[in-house]
Amino acid sequence: MQKIFILCISLFSLYGFGQNKLDVFFDFNKDVPNEASQIKINQWVLDNKSAEIIKVLGYTDSVDDSKYNKDLAMRRVNSMVEFFNKNSIKVSDKVALKSFGEDFKYSKNQSENRKVEVFYNLIKEKNPDTKNVQTIPDGPFGRGRVKEATALETKEEEDILEVADKVTLVEEERSALESKFDKAKKGDIVRINNINFYFNSERVMDESLPLLDELLDIMMNNPKLSIEIHGHICCNPNPNDTKLSYRRALVILKYLTKYGVDVKRLAFRGYGSSDPIYKIPERNLKERAANRRVEILIVNK
Repeated sequence: MQKIFILCISLFSLYGFGQNKLDVFFDFNKDVPNEASQIKINQWVLDNKSAEIIKVLGYTDSVDDSKYNKDLAMRRVNSMVEFFNKNSIKVSDKVALKSFGEDFKYSKNQSENRKVEVFYNLIKEKNPDTKNVQTIPDGPFGRGRVKEATALETKEEEDILEVADKVTLVEEERSALESKFDKAKKGDIVRINNINFYFNSERVMDESLPLLDELLDIMMNNPKLSIEIHGHICCNPNPNDTKLSYRRALVILKYLTKYGVDVKRLAFRGYGSSDPIYKIPERNLKERAANRRVEILIVNK
């Protein structure tokens, strides 16, 4: 029995499974890691390419009230999730995200309370293939990563480049957007067509930026409007692969908050290819473009 137990432990270690924790610290009232932690997590990315994030917990110091602190802690959690996604660190589809206001045991040293705890597993990579790789844009805190380009993503790139040439479509959608929001009621979905992204990336194509400007204007001119941003992708037969759509929805949220929209009015979700307008695999460019979309749920108006 003892030999069997030792053998199981050895196999468990061999395949690289095991929960680990990374602590990331923040300056007062900030939702981006402090300089020392940015250096730390950039090195962590290089050393832990096979990590899978399973839980992210956010904390703050005891300054301000519990609700504000809980919101700040969640922004810190979202900041880290964004960082991992941008650097192609796998985030589990069942990842646990939680923020704490004043409902945890405080350290006497306030700087130790301004943190995010990241729990992750390490899974040993099997026969990594370095063929057909390309560099994707850098994450918000530094280094980019290398990721394999799949046939589906290449198809998406070809479609986007063709659609992006039709700037007229963007202008037509921009003109129609205000009317769509005016007519929409609480609980309605507003579909924004022709927001396109660079290949295998959450970076919005230049041709589509006027649509984000229009959405920003609508949010600023309607201060009671609260929305949830939904990201969708095309072409992928795995409906559970939501990471890219999640990152694309998040980048729209970040764009709005950067230019003055209160984050409390915003939420976001990534649906991957789980809710297509047209059945996957799509039959043509038109169907792929329709499935690859951004939708806005009207939460409050």
